[in-house]
Amino acid sequence: MIKKNGRSGWVSESCPIRQVLDRFGDKWSILIVELLSHEGKLRFSEIAQTIGDISQKMLTVTLRSLESDGLITRHFYPEIPPRVEYELSELGKSLVPHIEQLTAWGQANMQTITENRKRFEEKQQSKSAY
Repeated sequence: MIKKNGRSGWVSESCPIRQVLDRFGDKWSILIVELLSHEGKLRFSEIAQTIGDISQKMLTVTLRSLESDGLITRHFYPEIPPRVEYELSELGKSLVPHIEQLTAWGQANMQTITENRKRFEEKQQSKSAY
């Protein structure tokens, strides 16, 4: 890790690693990658329907971002009506095992995290009672 003024280089806004990690800090990117890893090719409407609570605009923005990073591919079929399908690229497929490891970690630690959140909230409530 590069040190700048005593800090790690990845803290800088211009750090490429930070820019990549920012992609997965949003609410939808990992969910869409995971969905496509299980379902293969999906149309826009199928992705929207499966996720359920994502707006059309946010889905469009997220798909474009994932496509610009090369994690998904978009296939346009000039039919009537036009058909567009999305699927993981090879780069996107290489990300899936890492997402699955993160998911497994989350499942293994969810009870502890839930208990910690509960204790934290109780502590916050007891502080505000004073």
